[in-house]
Amino acid sequence: MAAGNVTGHVRVVKRARGAKWYVKYRLADGRQVQKLLGPAWTERGRPPDGFYTRKTAGAELRRLLTDAERGTLAGAQARTGTTFADACAEWLRYVELDRQRRPSTVIGYRSALTAHLLPEFGERPIEAITAEAIENYRARLVAEGKLSARTVNKLLVQLHSIFKRAQRHHRLPSNPAAGVDRQPLKRSGDFNVLTPAEVEALARAAGSEQDASIFTVAAFTGLRLGELRALRWSDVDFGKRLVHARHNYTSRTLGDPKSGRVRSVPLIDQALAAFDRLSRREHFTGTDDLVFCSLVGAYIDESALRRRYYTALEGAGLKRQRFHDLRHTFGTLAVQAFPLSDVKAYMGHSDISTTMVYVHHVPQHDAAERLGRVVAGSGDFASENVSRTVSRTEENRAQPSDAQLAR
Repeated sequence: MAAGNVTGHVRVVKRARGAKWYVKYRLADGRQVQKLLGPAWTERGRPPDGFYTRKTAGAELRRLLTDAERGTLAGAQARTGTTFADACAEWLRYVELDRQRRPSTVIGYRSALTAHLLPEFGERPIEAITAEAIENYRARLVAEGKLSARTVNKLLVQLHSIFKRAQRHHRLPSNPAAGVDRQPLKRSGDFNVLTPAEVEALARAAGSEQDASIFTVAAFTGLRLGELRALRWSDVDFGKRLVHARHNYTSRTLGDPKSGRVRSVPLIDQALAAFDRLSRREHFTGTDDLVFCSLVGAYIDESALRRRYYTALEGAGLKRQRFHDLRHTFGTLAVQAFPLSDVKAYMGHSDISTTMVYVHHVPQHDAAERLGRVVAGSGDFASENVSRTVSRTEENRAQPSDAQLAR
């Protein structure tokens, strides 16, 4: 009899004081366990309390195997000698060096471990952490209501990845996070965007020429904030009216764009003019200089920029929204001018379904009128076909059939 990687059987052993039922099973880590169930009942009729028949002995074996597979059977856990903290350290090394995750991604993983997972599971042996323990943890997070469903799911995904690595590296028999249900997510597909006139108002309310330019460029090129911070004058092609997103600067680390690929975005007049104005400043206009820089030519501070952005929104009389919504502004404008495949390339999306959200967001005020014209046109065509069909039918009825001619 087997349950996953755990196998076993029952047998009767004759003793001086009577026959006994024994259960013997092999755990996932190779250890063998033999256990006395109790006296065997070999007579007919209902057995006395404490006696086992073949049927009840088999049922007890199934229970033991199931508990062993779930990791809830006392003493059945594999002895890896590894704590959850140890497994986390190995997993972080693995994702950072072997899988070469982005520095900002690794920082996010480490932050989640420090704030949530290590305080919960800490120095527990990894084999002692069961699916039930993770399920209870998930339920408690939901009941507390401090974290969003998306954040709870990210923690569960991270746990799953940590235990998956522990299966390979530490020979953990099973992944206790594999069967834990995720929280349902409701995605409305809605987000905030600015109109071109609102982008101009935002730029006018900016505290400096550089801020006005970065707000304008973000809204009309769709570059991410990290890509804007990493932009150098060599990335701006005034002749071909293109800007090239070659790098991304986040968490004090320079890396590749999020998509992992360099991309080029066309420069409309507003964005081109913003770059042109900045290129006329007194300092930091060399090929290798940053386009958007601090007073000493270094990378601009992200938090400070966001604060100035919110101040500019308020000054322009616009509702508060994320800096990333400037990228959404470009997306909703671009899908009205270019094929989806082009917009996907301009925005650096890995999947066309991500680009499709902008199609759904663009209001089609003339949709009813356009559909009405199609229906009306189809209706005229259909009426004409019906008239022709009726005419042919009446004509056929007027003609004598072969049988009538034969008569």
